[in-house]
Amino acid sequence: MLDIKVMSDKKLEGYTLIEGFPGVGLVGPMALSYIIEKLKMEYYGYFESQAFPPLVSIHNSIPMHPVRIYFSSKYKLVAIFAEFAIPPEMTYIMAKKVSEFIKENKIKEIISIGGMPSPNPTTALEDSDSEKQKEEEAKAETIYAVISDPSMASELKKADINIISEGVATGISALLMINSTSEKLHDINLLIQVDQRLVDPKYAELAIKSLNKLLNLEIDITELEKEAKAIEAKVKEVIKKNRESHESYKAANDEAGPSMYA
Repeated sequence: MLDIKVMSDKKLEGYTLIEGFPGVGLVGPMALSYIIEKLKMEYYGYFESQAFPPLVSIHNSIPMHPVRIYFSSKYKLVAIFAEFAIPPEMTYIMAKKVSEFIKENKIKEIISIGGMPSPNPTTALEDSDSEKQKEEEAKAETIYAVISDPSMASELKKADINIISEGVATGISALLMINSTSEKLHDINLLIQVDQRLVDPKYAELAIKSLNKLLNLEIDITELEKEAKAIEAKVKEVIKKNRESHESYKAANDEAGPSMYA
């Protein structure tokens, strides 16, 4: 069972939804946490399910649900921010619930933020003055995207984003994409190349730069590195806490499923 609890009467018709469920490189959570803060997005509601790990987030001394929805009237944006990986058995249910939320609120488009493993992570992240190294670094900073409608390609190319024409996508964003294709809804899945061994602010920076171009935003990224390090520290603390609760929870209910912190 999965429910959305709405805490605001704000109408979201015509808004753009941004989601970044935790995945490789934690690109989505890093970028969204920063975007929500910088755009001063307001709390809209949260997702609730007994299948979620028994995790409560504490922000400004206030306990909060770990999968939350925010909105900005000024920028006509909605954001779904999750602080743990959705259990595998909940992937289809979550995607369906998000799709229903989009349809019910007449949201006009979706932008998903995620990471994909770099084919050469060591080379891509080392510092070097060599021409070859610079070429590799440039490739590592190339942004890719999967789109629901080929007519969107020219818009993304103007934003220096490369369209993936062949491949396989997985997870909640992939299910949202296939539903968007059926519903003729514009959907962009932004993919940042990452070294899976690292949580690097650079990944979130690349994602936000692309969003600035696509949505004509002016999100200042000068403080991203400092704040991303704070996010990383918090993630490590949550990893520790969730491991402890995960073990006891798993003993009581083997249906809990793994999270990115397990």
